[in-house]
Amino acid sequence: MKIAVIGGTGLIGSQVVQILNASGHEAVPSSPASGLDLLTGAGLPEALAGADVVVNLSNSPTFDEASTDFFRTTMTNLLSAAQDAGVGHAVILSIVGVDLVPDLVYYRAKVLQEDILKAGPIPYSIVRSTQFFEFMTSVLSWTSDDTTVRLPHTLVQPIASADIAQAVADVSAGSPLRGTCDIAGPEVFALDELGKITLAAHGDHRTVVTDDSAGMFAAVKGGALIAKAGAVIAKTTYREWLAAAKES
Repeated sequence: MKIAVIGGTGLIGSQVVQILNASGHEAVPSSPASGLDLLTGAGLPEALAGADVVVNLSNSPTFDEASTDFFRTTMTNLLSAAQDAGVGHAVILSIVGVDLVPDLVYYRAKVLQEDILKAGPIPYSIVRSTQFFEFMTSVLSWTSDDTTVRLPHTLVQPIASADIAQAVADVSAGSPLRGTCDIAGPEVFALDELGKITLAAHGDHRTVVTDDSAGMFAAVKGGALIAKAGAVIAKTTYREWLAAAKES
């Protein structure tokens, strides 16, 4: 099976390509580096030529209002080109609980992307994942200074990118779900506690201050980002991942 992986050189995309090719499929990565421009549609016919499946792992470069236009334009362009190319299955990666956090413009933009895909002409699958382990360092940097890191007590259930990539690859190689599959890590943390664990693992002596107004995730209420019944629960724990990252 030929599978076009849009955003196939990124954190998730590169792993998806590797998994699919190792499984005997022909996974072909495309990105701006290969001449693809999803905003204009340039390079899409070439990227989708002969593809049975397209996996869209592209992401908005910003989390602000511009993300809405990005996902609207790119998803519309991709579906039009996929229909023209005879692609039979379109897959995107989204976020667990994305429709439960309307105060975040980026999350509203991702819901729009999902809705465009659902209403489009291509049989589809949506994989919703919780937050990546790999993004924790960035989350800490948003609200930190030389001595403190301010984080809300928001509940999260993070997951290793390798586990996400495996889920995306599995769904991509299967029949269209015409629905959504959720995947999450095995443990639930308060974000401020996860910050303490992360800093300690890196030998960082800054203090974590609980501040329920700090950062993007302050807008999240209750357990919106926690996996619901029926979700696939990955096996890799955060501390296992930290230990492996330290050894590599």
